[in-house]
Amino acid sequence: MAAPSPGYSITLQVQAPASFTATSDLAAAVAATGAAVTALDVVESHHSSMVIAVSCNTTDAGHAERVKAALDALEGTEVQEMADQTFQLHEGGKIETTLRVPLRTRDDLSRAYTPGVARVCQAIAQDKSQARHLTIKKNTVAVVTDGTAVLGLGDIGPEAAMPVMEGKAALFKQFAGVDAWPVALDTTDTEEIIRTVKAIAPAYGGINLEDISAPRCFEIEARLREELDIPVFHDDQHGTAIVVQAALTNALKLTGKRIEDVRIVVSGVGAAGTAIIRLLMASGARHIVAAGRAGVIERGSQHADSNRQWLADNTNADSFSGSVKEAMVGADVFIGVSAPNLLDEADIAAMNDGAMVFAMSNPDPEVDPAAASKHAAVVATGRSDFPNQINNVLAFPGFFRGLLDAGASDITDEMLVVAAEAIASCISDEELNPGFIIPSVFDPEVSTRVAEAVAAVATPRA
Repeated sequence: MAAPSPGYSITLQVQAPASFTATSDLAAAVAATGAAVTALDVVESHHSSMVIAVSCNTTDAGHAERVKAALDALEGTEVQEMADQTFQLHEGGKIETTLRVPLRTRDDLSRAYTPGVARVCQAIAQDKSQARHLTIKKNTVAVVTDGTAVLGLGDIGPEAAMPVMEGKAALFKQFAGVDAWPVALDTTDTEEIIRTVKAIAPAYGGINLEDISAPRCFEIEARLREELDIPVFHDDQHGTAIVVQAALTNALKLTGKRIEDVRIVVSGVGAAGTAIIRLLMASGARHIVAAGRAGVIERGSQHADSNRQWLADNTNADSFSGSVKEAMVGADVFIGVSAPNLLDEADIAAMNDGAMVFAMSNPDPEVDPAAASKHAAVVATGRSDFPNQINNVLAFPGFFRGLLDAGASDITDEMLVVAAEAIASCISDEELNPGFIIPSVFDPEVSTRVAEAVAAVATPRA
């Protein structure tokens, strides 16, 4: 059974007989279903009855219903209401616009709006670069999606993608003070997306592409980078790659291996997998095999997709042929951004001593982390309920903070490399251990170090 998660947290309002054991009886009933009680609050107390709010984490919607049934089954109790805390948090959205300047008097209004604002408009009309200083542009990012590759849900459309985009904007603000806004596009046409983003670009200091399916995402990012004078960053590619590289840096330090020597197997050759491989190679990796659904991509094979062709031309130098399971024999590192339960314990046992396993498929990893840990020196996942979470939140807020502070117009491989190094540096040699190779997203040093590292190597726009 999956572990209870805050993502499936519920609150039940329960009427129960007034007694000294009422709360403990409810807690025991919830625990018996496998749910994790997080709070018990008496909200009403009467002579013969009391109303208690019971909050708990469950594994899924069906588990929540089983908790409700278990409480209803207790003698004299009745569940009056059950609320899903995740849905409650999203009611009305998660972000809003607030003011940076006072608007309390007529004088304030005259400066912020007419007639005073006209003078500012004229200044920008004479010199467009002033928009960076006289508008929100220098601290604002557009989070652009078409809703075709949302989390593990696939093509669910722009409306359904909005909660994720709002969450992204909230994380930008919380962790780096960057003002970001969702831009959900009702089109999947590559050219129309490019035209639209170019048309809205004057209002923003950067573009964060999000949850756009491969291979279209590669062309969209490449074209926009070429045609815009502000940085364009596809987080599904580069954010993931940065954090993977940071985690691997510390894992290699822990195991005493060198990146140029280790044999790396990457499962998943979409947006994230391709970007991870490119950054690994930029950081010195030499022995990488990439595997898709049909198995390992063979050296020199021909592909219609230009990104697959790049992988065929630049990876698998030893010309290995076979499945991802066969490629695991003698590997030092496994990086999974593909699908759940591809591997088993025997596959990890077949790796070299001191193996490193990054199984990042969500919510179910490519291999059971507990089974992998029996044979691997280091295990990381994409989940928050296991040690060593590979989480893009470690990268994109600070990365954009650095880009915006430097007034950068482009993104380079050097920026990606120094961002990964900055994240890795947040864990000292004394702190480093198999269960702690990557810092927490709540470590305040992470965003600051990433921003400073990126700004230091960025080239300001002319």
